[in-house]
Amino acid sequence: MSVELTILYAIATPFVGAGLIAATGSKENLREAVTLVTGAILFILVAGLYPSVAAGQTPSVTLFEMLPGLSIYFKIEPLGIIFAAIASFLWIVTSIYSIGYMRGHHEQNQTRFYVFFAIAISAAMGIAFAGNMLTLFVFYEILTLSTFPLVTHHGTEDAKRAGRIYLGILMGTSICFLLSAIIWTWSLTGTLDFTKGGILAGKTDGPVAAILLCLYVFGIGKAALMPFHRWLPAAMVAPTPVSALLHAVAVVKAGVFSVLKVAIYIFGTDFLFNVASSRWLLYLAAATVLIASLVAMTKDNLKARLAYSTISQLSYIVVGAMLASDLGVIGGGMHIAMHAFGKITLFFCAGAFLVAAHKTEISQMHGIGRTMPFTTLAFLIGSLSIIGLPPMGGLWSKWYLMLGALETGQITIVAVLVVSSLLNVVYLLQIPFNGFFSTSLKNSGSVPEHNHDADHDHSHDREQSQGIREAPVPCLIAIAISSIGCLVLFFYPGPVFDLMRLVVGS
Repeated sequence: MSVELTILYAIATPFVGAGLIAATGSKENLREAVTLVTGAILFILVAGLYPSVAAGQTPSVTLFEMLPGLSIYFKIEPLGIIFAAIASFLWIVTSIYSIGYMRGHHEQNQTRFYVFFAIAISAAMGIAFAGNMLTLFVFYEILTLSTFPLVTHHGTEDAKRAGRIYLGILMGTSICFLLSAIIWTWSLTGTLDFTKGGILAGKTDGPVAAILLCLYVFGIGKAALMPFHRWLPAAMVAPTPVSALLHAVAVVKAGVFSVLKVAIYIFGTDFLFNVASSRWLLYLAAATVLIASLVAMTKDNLKARLAYSTISQLSYIVVGAMLASDLGVIGGGMHIAMHAFGKITLFFCAGAFLVAAHKTEISQMHGIGRTMPFTTLAFLIGSLSIIGLPPMGGLWSKWYLMLGALETGQITIVAVLVVSSLLNVVYLLQIPFNGFFSTSLKNSGSVPEHNHDADHDHSHDREQSQGIREAPVPCLIAIAISSIGCLVLFFYPGPVFDLMRLVVGS
């Protein structure tokens, strides 16, 4: 099979799988088998593209031409392979987790969940392999529309309100800002193709370039840069597997991936370094890193705390892009992979706490490590990776981001990254520490605060029973895989690093 056909098959496979999932929806075992087989086929297809890209090739294929020089066009390059490999592999892991979670939590409309999840992955593949901004924009919007039913899955008033915020912010920013930037870029350059070194250098400068950069960065609302971040915590009313999709598999990664693509292939890092707005966008991203971390510390609901943690971590990647240095871009690209495995582990654990112990608030989780030791240990592993401590993969991306900041003389950014990591320690390690070493709330006599959460009916809360009581086996398998991934990325970061070196041409 040719590389060109493999590209098209990789984009089409999840979409075809969605149809098969819908057709087998009445037989849940068959439906879930179709989901896992489709995910495995997709990962094999993406893995088949890796050797060509690692050898320095950039295979491409045009689906159709809309106007002369303006087409739906796919081109494989190293950054896209990183995103596609993460999304395709973690789709398999999330599907395994979903089998245990959706059954264990007795979720309604499970077939609809799996169908739209598959469509979202198809859109993520289109974004990963987009050869120009038009193609990226089309699949970016498909991703938004396909995840809307997942965010509103429960059908409650809270879910509907969250869906309106989700759709309003993401569609509003993309149509008002991103589409305007794309049209403006086309009028200036006559092309939207992703080109090494960028397409804007020599075509514009000064205030126009500065405004264009702002339109692109704020138009990519999925990157959750403040003040366009509210959709992310609002969407936490969705089931935990959807939260995993939003935070680790596709949605937010599509956002920061798009920011990196714009920085590298539309502006070019040399040109971007001299664009005035890149400096204050850099500091805005740094502020988002710190502010979101501080807000996370105030949240007692575990998923809400993790949501603000994600907002903070995403801005690490925006920082890497706005540094406009080779090391900064390498760090940003590596953080896409490192954060994906760490954060999906944390969300998997949050869902396991809910399914097995019916706990959603951190104040309820004192002593939970005694009844759920495997899940609590996995939460510790995911936390250490997000913090950036060895032997977890998160160390490497933060290392290169700091080197990139030093390379450009941005000592303030180094300080921000250090302070942020210390804040990560405070708001993440509290959970496993209290889980293993604190006296349970039942024994201490304290009363946990019961905040309403659409993902959990608190009327069914009960105190932790004696003995081990973990989440269903499929959930534990997924948690084990993602936790091992955090470790593997520490000892074997080479493939991701080598691909990012190809991106910057070093």
